[in-house]
Amino acid sequence: METATHKIGLAQHVIEILKRLMRVLKVTFPVKMDVGSIRVFEGLRFQHNDAMGPTKGGIRFHPDVNEDEVKALSMWMTFKSGVVGLPLGGGKGGVIVDPRTLSKNELEQVSRRFFEAIAQIIGPDKDIPAPDVYTNPQIMGWMMDTYSGLKGSYIPGVITGKPVSIGGSKGRGEATAQGVVFTLMEEMKQLNKPLKNATVAIQGFGNAGRNVAKLLSELGSKVVAISDSKGAVYNQNGIEVDRIMQLKDAGNILDYGVEYQIGPQKLLELDVDILVPAALENVITLDNANRIKAKIIAEAANGPTLPEADKVLFEKDILVIPDILANAGGVTVSYFEGVQNAMNYYWSEEEVNSKLETIMVDAYHQVSELAKKYQTDLRTAAYIKSIKRVEEAMVARGWV
Repeated sequence: METATHKIGLAQHVIEILKRLMRVLKVTFPVKMDVGSIRVFEGLRFQHNDAMGPTKGGIRFHPDVNEDEVKALSMWMTFKSGVVGLPLGGGKGGVIVDPRTLSKNELEQVSRRFFEAIAQIIGPDKDIPAPDVYTNPQIMGWMMDTYSGLKGSYIPGVITGKPVSIGGSKGRGEATAQGVVFTLMEEMKQLNKPLKNATVAIQGFGNAGRNVAKLLSELGSKVVAISDSKGAVYNQNGIEVDRIMQLKDAGNILDYGVEYQIGPQKLLELDVDILVPAALENVITLDNANRIKAKIIAEAANGPTLPEADKVLFEKDILVIPDILANAGGVTVSYFEGVQNAMNYYWSEEEVNSKLETIMVDAYHQVSELAKKYQTDLRTAAYIKSIKRVEEAMVARGWV
């Protein structure tokens, strides 16, 4: 972000606004556990900037949820919405809890009590949450029902990522991966290289990683390496994606075969056409950047590359499609879900994907042109595009 603000000579007072959160809400709420005891939970909901429209961003349930993380992620959401041109700002929230230790009833109660606690700053025209780490469509359904009960009417647009039966959008589950693939397709066209037979390594095999693997293999790419929290597998002749998905569902991708196992760090350094970090933050660092051999990095995860590593990759002519562009498919289809809720008219999956492709391809080319204009990398160009849009909205509203 700082590089982008310097390149466009952004006024200091605008920078000061963008560096700060608009609203911070910290809550505590009691939940009666199955054994009869009362446990008090802590939660957060932060809103970064709503110049472009209502804030939007996920709710995560994780024991390591903290203020610094939620602040950074809410800012990310503002710039992610800006780079793809959505009329939304950035928000983020979470509860400090390990949901894997809760029963289904306890999980439901935590979900409902948290949403009650933050309801004063939530709404279709205020702040629209969505699923994130360890939250899912069912949890979104409970939260939507809680809010609707508080307001005395059915309000599906208060949250996105819901089950389709109560206003969720078709295509939402694959949207993040689909957005990554659309930007990759455009990058490969720019390089005049086919996606068919391109070699791919995917670090992380959650929702985004597995869907990227599925979509790219269907397009004829050769997925040669995949990792998850338990380890990594590699086959230079190509991995059977359907089989690895079955093994993941059964519990362990390493059952693919001992002879195919490699160190997770080694996966990042394989000589492949495309590397897709789809798991944790800060996995490409100054320590390993010089060993990265991929021609293109498509960031399906948020923040997988440290700034100092970015400089090394740029100098090595490795093209990085940055997170705020590459993985913006998720927030885009979440926006589509809100639009459909407001109309009470719902689109087919084909229509959702067609609209998503238009937005992702347009955003990619606008960012690419800015990168050429400013002679910089795609990440800086993406921030330039987004920051300019947020600034224009603040000027139009008379904030600056």
